[in-house]
Amino acid sequence: MLNNKSILITGGTGSFGKKFVEMILKRYPDVKRIVIYSRDELKQFELKQKYPHDKYPQLRFFIGDVRDGERLTRACQGIDVIIHAAAIKQVDTAEYNPEECIKTNVNGAQNVINAALATGVQNVVALSTDKACAPINLYGATKLTSDKLFTAANNIKGNNPVKFSVVRYGNVMGSRGSVIPFFIARRDAGAKELPITDMRMTRFNISLEAGVELVLWAIEHHLGGEIFIPKIPSYHIKDVATAIAPSLPQVEVGIRPGEKLHEEMITATDALNTIDIGPYYAILPSVSFQHSHEDYVKHHNGKPVPDGFHYSSDKNTEWETVESMREKIKEFVDPSFEVK
Repeated sequence: MLNNKSILITGGTGSFGKKFVEMILKRYPDVKRIVIYSRDELKQFELKQKYPHDKYPQLRFFIGDVRDGERLTRACQGIDVIIHAAAIKQVDTAEYNPEECIKTNVNGAQNVINAALATGVQNVVALSTDKACAPINLYGATKLTSDKLFTAANNIKGNNPVKFSVVRYGNVMGSRGSVIPFFIARRDAGAKELPITDMRMTRFNISLEAGVELVLWAIEHHLGGEIFIPKIPSYHIKDVATAIAPSLPQVEVGIRPGEKLHEEMITATDALNTIDIGPYYAILPSVSFQHSHEDYVKHHNGKPVPDGFHYSSDKNTEWETVESMREKIKEFVDPSFEVK
């Protein structure tokens, strides 16, 4: 699928980008070019050390910001596929720097769309977040806006063959700033207890590998305009703490501003346009000038979700246990992980 193709990934030095590069190089040895587009020269330098040019000549590193439409368009020359992973992601950072968050997450998304339309890109897949579903914070609101921009871009492309779609998923195991490395670091630093925001709190759980698989599936199967959502397990935050440090007491510290008790990925209203396509759900565009609802259903061999369907972390039918979390932490986060 990606052999002899040129791929650009925005925010390519982040957790997702690094895993994406690793998996693509293994799976598609004849990939023509992978352009890492990001604004952090230190992270690019570190990635270059892992993938030196003499061994990985297909890897290219472009310093650039998605806010800079001209630079982004230059970088997209000759590109077949764009993976848009760049974003300001921290909830509290977005609340304290709202204009900056909008410049990156909203204006940057439109710049990606414009660059793709101008340069002959064939496929664009944007990464979203569960926080974009019924958002209660600025970060989630900007990502919902981004999602809408990408799905609507299919309506303004004219005869351009490019397709735009979105993938939305929950907390990624081991990603920077996430709860698993936080708990492990606290434990290893000699903490006497672990802070739990709320003992009732639940979250969706996905590995970086599964996130990359979803993106690759979207590239191969999308018609354009869909928001793809994986069927993934949930966990209780307190179970994660128990899996990592069963001997440490857990102290409830209260939910943070802008944080949900449970995460959602499909609301009951979204469900009216949602189909079940096997390993994933697809929220179909409510307005599409390219394809009918029936076109999407037939293409994906999908079926409507039940009336009143609502996909949230607390109402999930699949759950992680303390033991399954330990196994996944060792497999996907830290091979040397041990319970202490």
